[in-house]
Amino acid sequence: MGLFKVFFGVKTALNRPDQKLNYFNFVWSLMLNNYRIMKKIASLFLVSVFAGAITLGAYKLFFEKENYKWVTSEQEVPFVTTSNLNTSAKGAGINEADFTIAAEKTVNSVVHVKNMTISSRGPSSIAEFFYGYERQQTPQVGTGSGVIISPDGYIVTNNHVIANSSQLEVVLNNNKSYEAEVIGTDPDSDIALLKIDAEEALPYLAFGDSDNTKIGEWVLAVGNPFNLTSTVTAGIVSAKARSLSRTGAQSFIQTDAAVNPGNSGGALVNTNGDLIGINTAITSQTGSYIGYAFAVPSNIAKKVVEDIMEYGNVQKGLLGIRGGNLNPEAAMEMGIDDLEGVYVSSVEEESGADDAGLKEGDVIKKIDNIDIGKFSELTGYLSAKRPGDVVELTLDRDGKSLVKNVTLKKQNSVILPATSFRVKNLSKEDIKKFGVSKGVKITDVPESYGRYDLRNKVIIEVDGNKVNDINDAKKYFGEISRYGRTSFTMINENGEKEHMILQ
Repeated sequence: MGLFKVFFGVKTALNRPDQKLNYFNFVWSLMLNNYRIMKKIASLFLVSVFAGAITLGAYKLFFEKENYKWVTSEQEVPFVTTSNLNTSAKGAGINEADFTIAAEKTVNSVVHVKNMTISSRGPSSIAEFFYGYERQQTPQVGTGSGVIISPDGYIVTNNHVIANSSQLEVVLNNNKSYEAEVIGTDPDSDIALLKIDAEEALPYLAFGDSDNTKIGEWVLAVGNPFNLTSTVTAGIVSAKARSLSRTGAQSFIQTDAAVNPGNSGGALVNTNGDLIGINTAITSQTGSYIGYAFAVPSNIAKKVVEDIMEYGNVQKGLLGIRGGNLNPEAAMEMGIDDLEGVYVSSVEEESGADDAGLKEGDVIKKIDNIDIGKFSELTGYLSAKRPGDVVELTLDRDGKSLVKNVTLKKQNSVILPATSFRVKNLSKEDIKKFGVSKGVKITDVPESYGRYDLRNKVIIEVDGNKVNDINDAKKYFGEISRYGRTSFTMINENGEKEHMILQ
């Protein structure tokens, strides 16, 4: 009813000419107000839209992380290479190595070596010292390991395992026990050869080629640590031609397979079960394994064993040089850019190196086409050679490359026990100069003997024993007791005899 009244009122007003203008003014004012209201609403709407867009854009830009990527069938998955080495089709890691076959072949060929020595107890009081006492002998037992290398019972072990033994016992993996005989030893390489007489053919290990062993290769150490028989540990070859002495004369295979007291003389084998080393030493402040172990390479051990069996002693083929590793300071003084190789500091007269024309200042780069980077690599290779063998040396002399064929000769010089004198066999010139045909010439002495003017004199007797060569000198000086008194006779360059007493 109200709407009808309004409509009727409007219609009535339109029938009045004087009120038409007022009506149109009213309508225009109403429309204008509506326009203004709509304009404000539209402005607010646009502001809201823009504010929302800005907020969303800021979130996308600064906070949201893209965590996926679409890949279509035409696209390749992106990747980054981290190495240019070919990967193994089998994968990588310890799962590729199978130690079971090597372990099975080895445990029955590794034996337990028991060394019984007798120690004598001295006087325990002043009264016993003055009035006499009965010397008591106490047996002591040391243990180690050994490797059977032939079915008839030859066993290789370390020299220090059987040193000073009065009785040796070998226990096989089947608990059978045998008394062992020492066939021969070589203290320099720390290798000894034993023999047992068994009723049946024994399981044994064949020597492998240690020169083919590679750094990073899996190996097993088998032995009897802490009297735990037939213990197998695994590791890798950490380094080759490792020397533990300052002279670099040693050449060990270094491994991180766990080796402890009792492992000495045991086997180091590859995953094929080939004997590539004789476990010998560890470096440890506690006496137990801390990550480093060392083995005599099989090529050296094999050569020592063959020499003992054939000659009764070790036949060492010597090059006849003194030298060492190159260091930055020495290389700079000599104008050498390359630090790889062995520097020749001197050449022994009448040696193979002397006959081949090697000179002081030469740098040995290769031997038989094998790269030589340090002195222990050279000595390690030569340790498997005999007198009469010929080796090819590649030298660097004044920046030029030379190739020399050198015939190795017998050991001509030696460092004597007790005194550390270096002596050599007499050369033709020495025989003529000193007027003697037998003896050894002193070429070097420790600083403590420097004031006695002993260099270039010839030792002809030790405690009345004639000295013919370095073997005699080594034997007699090895018998010197630190508590005894020793005299030896020398000839000087004037042909005069001199005597010296050591006490």
